[in-house]
This record gives sequence, structure tokens and C-alpha cells, in this order.
Amino acid sequence: MSRASIRSISGPVVHARASGPFRLREAVEVGPQGLLGEVVRLHDDDIVVQVYEDTTGLRPGVDVVGRGLPLAIRLGPGLLGNIFDGLLRPLGGSDSAFVAPGMHRAPPASFAFEPRVAAGEVLGPGAVFAVVTGAAGRAQRCVCPPDVGGEVASIATAGDYREDATVCTLRLADGSTRELAMGHDWPVRTPRPVRRRLPADAPLVTGQRVIDSLFPVAQGGRAAVPGGFGTGKTVLLEALAKGCNADVIVYLGCGERGNEMAGVLEEFPQLTDPKSGRPLMERTVIIANTSNMPVAAREASIYCAITVAEYFRDQGLDVALMADSTSRWAEALREVSGRFGELPGEGGYPAYLSSRLADFYERAALVETLGGARGSVTVIGAISPPSGDLSEPVTSHTKRYVKAFWTLDAKRAQARFYPAVHPLQSYAEDARDFAPWWAANGNGDWLKLRRRFLTLLDDQARLERMARIIGKDALPLRQQLTLFCADLVNDALLRQSAFSPVDRVCSPRRQALMMRLVGRFIDLAEAAVAAGVHPDRLAELPSLRPLQRMGEDIPDAELARFETLEANLDRDFAEVMRTHEADDATHR
Repeated sequence: MSRASIRSISGPVVHARASGPFRLREAVEVGPQGLLGEVVRLHDDDIVVQVYEDTTGLRPGVDVVGRGLPLAIRLGPGLLGNIFDGLLRPLGGSDSAFVAPGMHRAPPASFAFEPRVAAGEVLGPGAVFAVVTGAAGRAQRCVCPPDVGGEVASIATAGDYREDATVCTLRLADGSTRELAMGHDWPVRTPRPVRRRLPADAPLVTGQRVIDSLFPVAQGGRAAVPGGFGTGKTVLLEALAKGCNADVIVYLGCGERGNEMAGVLEEFPQLTDPKSGRPLMERTVIIANTSNMPVAAREASIYCAITVAEYFRDQGLDVALMADSTSRWAEALREVSGRFGELPGEGGYPAYLSSRLADFYERAALVETLGGARGSVTVIGAISPPSGDLSEPVTSHTKRYVKAFWTLDAKRAQARFYPAVHPLQSYAEDARDFAPWWAANGNGDWLKLRRRFLTLLDDQARLERMARIIGKDALPLRQQLTLFCADLVNDALLRQSAFSPVDRVCSPRRQALMMRLVGRFIDLAEAAVAAGVHPDRLAELPSLRPLQRMGEDIPDAELARFETLEANLDRDFAEVMRTHEADDATHR
């Protein structure tokens, strides 16, 4: 066991003189309390340690003890349904609401163990050897570590065991044995290996129309949500966590305000999963690292979260990771880098900011696991650019690594238009790839309607600039209709309340019907205006208000009401055309 003696302390950065060999990225314990740290620099006999806990009270001469292993976390069935800090230590336990200095992991819990293999069978790395069930009744798979495989020498019988108890023994190729528990350790900065990556073939269904209908993200893809203060980033990520079709949600509050995280911690345990009807926390892991927690732990929290997501992916599950926000993580990089004395790069961030962002986002993927299952990790990271400046380094570098970019607009948020995703500043690079998926889910015209709505919104932005100069009434009727229909797309389709019991989550089938109905209105309106009907008369249609309110009024259990609404729409337009023709005949 290697030891070192502290020479100087600067916040979370400790300089020490080593009396034994240390390795880069080795986990260490600092001081009498065993504060968790990591070796980040080696120079002759000196080491630099990044400490992930409060260093108040440390002094020169105190020992630093090396573990001989990289910084790792314990992955096992005890993760689901619980709340942890940035180093995966439990928060809000029965003894205290605070993490004790030097605590390394949660106390082990007991689970019902059911073996899936027998003695003599050969297990490869990542293979499933058992199924365990916790008190909540959710079954999870026990998988071999990605670097271990061999013949089963013994396997425990079905029963209740502690999470850290030995339940399987493998005989390795060199004749040695390896004991397996329900969980295992894995270094957070090392991506878990897979058999192969797969091309994305379906979107992550978020339940938010502006995202699913216009800017979808692939299951196993990467998305960014940039937005200034007050634009609704946290509320949007919480809505995605509550309504997306992932099997497991990993929600990371990285450097956010404590009151926001307190709201998350209080609300999530009370929510019901819309898919299963059971508590939402049963499929959720919350990692809370608020802005008042040690800044170095914020830097490590993002790697802990993605490692947890990969662990559930290796069980053949679809995982969605919500990181709020990567800007606070980058600020932690900047602060610690300054204490190291590194030369600052753009915006004061370290020169390796781009590569660290790439390391994080590239761990998202749709894969075939080592065990032969199919799983995915979808990463959605919020960005908090100072003053809403999207040209700042974190945002500009992130754009290189994501394929879906959902820009939150301050003007929309100020107008109480939520989600405040700006349709002309957002994009989804692989949206075309999801047309077959939408066709299989009842919307064969999805790509055409998506293109039509985006074109309409683009025309609206151009015409509004013109209308501010010459007045809306001076525009030709067709251009007035464009403004009218674009407002309808915004109000009837893109606006969605995260607090509405009916509209907080919108299924793909309901989205398809709403898109088709809005497209139907635009077709009928264009035909009416071409025949000479003034757009102001369309605003008086009895079916217009129900069309604008259909998201709030028509739940998923009553989709047949869309047919009634469409019939009313056709009837109203037919009446308008008859009235118009009669007026023309009178004037002639």
C-alpha cells in the first residue's frame, strides 16, 4: 500500500510527497477520515490529488494512502429507486440526511436471489447468471463483470442474500477462482465494453410533441438543451424523465441550485409511472450534486452517472440519462484546473474541455452487449450558457458531439410558451431516419408534415418582420393565412403543459392524430383563401377553439374524439365555402 505525506492544500487540490509508487487516476484516502480522492498528476516523488470532499481541517503532514485501483463505484441492484450524491453515496438515509466524511458506498441491502445458471456452465464476460428482486418487486439481472468469464464452480440456491454476499464462484482459464456478488465495482472513467455498436433505428419517445414531432433524438443518441436562466431547462428535463419510454432513468443534478434539486427529490418519489402505474422511482436513479457540494465531486459525478447508465444498459435495458447541467460541470473543471496552475483556454476553461465533453457524450449508444442483449444509453445534457450566449465554449463544443439540439428561447419562456424550444434554432440531424418508425406507428406522412410545419414557422418569422413595418392588414391574404396557420401550429401542437394531467405526456399515436388534424386544417384553409375567403373568417370557425385545445381536452383513452373533431372541421369549412359562394352570387 502506497503512502504520501501532504505538503500543501489548495481547496480540493492536495500536493503530497510520495513514499511509494502511485499511479495516475489511482483512488486514494486522505487524512484520518479517509476522504476520497484521485491522483491527477505525478512528478518525480510528488503527487497531486483531487479530493472529492471538503478538505477543511486537513494540514500538512497528514497521510495520503493509495488504494492501488482507479476511482470506481459499486454497481448492483441497490441502485434503482434510490438517491445518491455525486460519488454514488446514499443521501437521506435512515441515520442522517448527510454523507459522513470518508463514506465510500451505501450499506448493502438484501434481495431475493434466483439463479439462472448451474454448476459446470461456462459464462462469458457480461453474461447473466441470476435474477434478483428487491422489496419493490422489480426484477433485475445480475451480470458478470465485463472483464471476467469462466466455468461456474458453484452457484447459490434461491433465497434472500445481502448484496455483497458471494453468490457465484467462477473457475477461470488459468485455474484460479473468482467470487461474484450481485454487484461489482467498475472504474467510472473507463467505458464498459460492448460487443458492437448498432445503428439507430427508432427515436426515444419523450412524450413532448415539439421534440418527438419536429426534433427527435435517437434511442441511444445524444441531445443538448441549451437555454438561459428561466427558460425551463430543469422542468423540461424532469418532464422527459417522467414521460420518456426508457426502461431506466438516471437523473443527474450537477451543480444545480439546492432548492431545485430539493423539488426533484421531493416530487419524484410521489410520481406514478404512466407506463406501469407503479411508482416512478422504481425505475429511477437520482444523483444529486448541488452547487454547495465540493466542486471536485461535481467533476466526477458526470462519470458516475454515465457508468450507472451503462450498467443497466448491459442488462439489455434502454436507459435515458438526464444531466442538468453540463455547464456547471465545465465550471468545476475550470475551477480545479485553475488550482492546478494549468494555462486557461477559451473562456477560461481548460484546453481539454472539448475532449472531456467528447468522452462523456460518446458513451451514449445503441449496442449489442457482451451478453448478446440489445441495450441503449441516451444522453440528454442541459447547458446554461452565460447570458444565453450560444457561442460560448461549452455550447459550441457540445454541438460537435450531439445530433439533436433543442434551443430554449427566452422570449418564448417570457410569453409563458412551454416547452420554450425555438423551432428555428433547433435541429435533429437524423430525423429522416425515423420516418419508417413513424409510418409503423400510424403517421406515414410524418416527414412531409414535419417539413411543412417547419417551413410554415420559418415563413412566419420572415413575415412578422415585414408586418412590423407595414402592418399585418397590408399583407396579401395568403401571407396573412401563413401567419394564422403558424400560430395554430404553435398553439395546437407545440405548446404543452408539464403540469396538465392530460397533456404532460403525449403518446406517439396521439401526436400522429394531432399532426394530421393540424395539417388537414391548413389544407382546407389554403383552399378557402384561394377561393377568396378572408382569413379573419377562419378565426370565427366553431371548431377552431377545440382544435387549439385538443392537447388539453382529448386524452389517450379517447382518441376517437379526433375523428369527431375532424368531421366538425370539414363541416365548418363546407359551411364557410357555401356562405362565401352565396355572398359572391348576391354581389354579382
